[in-house]
Amino acid sequence: MPSEANLIDFASNDYLGFSKSELIFKETHQYLLDNAYVQNGATGSRLLSGNHNLYSITENFISKFHQAETALIFNSGYDANVGFFSSVPQKGDLILYDQLCHASIRDGIQLSYAKAYKYNHNDFEDLERKIINFNQKASTIYIVTESVFSMDGDTPNLEELVHLSEKHSCYLVLDEAHALGVFGDKGQGLVQEFSLQDKIFARIMTFGKGLGCHGAAILGSQELKQYLVNFTRSFIYTTGLSPHSVATILIAYQNLEKENKDIKLLRENIIHFNQQKNLLGLKPIFVQSKSSIQSVIIPGNEKVKSIAKQLQEKGFDVKAILSPTVPEGQERLRFCLHAFNTKDEISEVLQLLSNLLF
Repeated sequence: MPSEANLIDFASNDYLGFSKSELIFKETHQYLLDNAYVQNGATGSRLLSGNHNLYSITENFISKFHQAETALIFNSGYDANVGFFSSVPQKGDLILYDQLCHASIRDGIQLSYAKAYKYNHNDFEDLERKIINFNQKASTIYIVTESVFSMDGDTPNLEELVHLSEKHSCYLVLDEAHALGVFGDKGQGLVQEFSLQDKIFARIMTFGKGLGCHGAAILGSQELKQYLVNFTRSFIYTTGLSPHSVATILIAYQNLEKENKDIKLLRENIIHFNQQKNLLGLKPIFVQSKSSIQSVIIPGNEKVKSIAKQLQEKGFDVKAILSPTVPEGQERLRFCLHAFNTKDEISEVLQLLSNLLF
């Protein structure tokens, strides 16, 4: 079996290939040299010595790029979600979250003093029933979901969700981890693709997927940012990112803004993947998705592991997702598509999959 490093990548979240970009690597180092950040070796909380001015430059760029009032950088998407949900919703508030929300959201909710209930996946009738049921009992209701779900790759109807949140005066919070770099004319995410940025209370943008680097940001109002700075433990009690890490975020965003060649290639590959699975009769066993994440349901841990192994032996890095990570009977192969995948690679791996299944 080829080593994982030599396999064709259908597994990583590096959708645009930015983590491997020599251009971004060189531009980051040049930026640090030109601005003398290599001399800044201070570390610590951003409330102490760790708050170098590159943070404000990068946060200002991010907020303008995403048409948000402010942005606040966190060390990771996990830190951002845990920090937000553990500190912002208060006792007497209610959190209603999609049942397939990421573990980082759930962990943050567990640390909150607010009550929380899940609603059925992308089921807004179930969500509205719960809103109506709790509306007189909660001070504030937060609706929480993801614009692209990490295991299924599907998306909620954001326009309908915004209408529902406004109808019942709820605060809408969206995790855009798997939409950044994929949706929007410059990869801004699904919210901006539908011009809904002014309707969202908070957006969590994670950089470890489409931007291929460390960190995350919470987008929202100036009031929200000031609250997070003063009360979010995962922001206060941790060492801030180094100038190199923050510069990498800035350069990655600058490349999104000025160069959409990779986004165009990625979208062409998503279309080609969907066309090929239709031609091969695979569509019924795939979760419907127009994102970079394409999951084919193959029930049974042993069966899906066996097929993944055979694809890997043929040179394709495709990962099996087993229960209990997903519910029993929902075991799957999860394909992650990239700008650097070729159409021939996509066609070949799907033909191999078809041969193994039928």
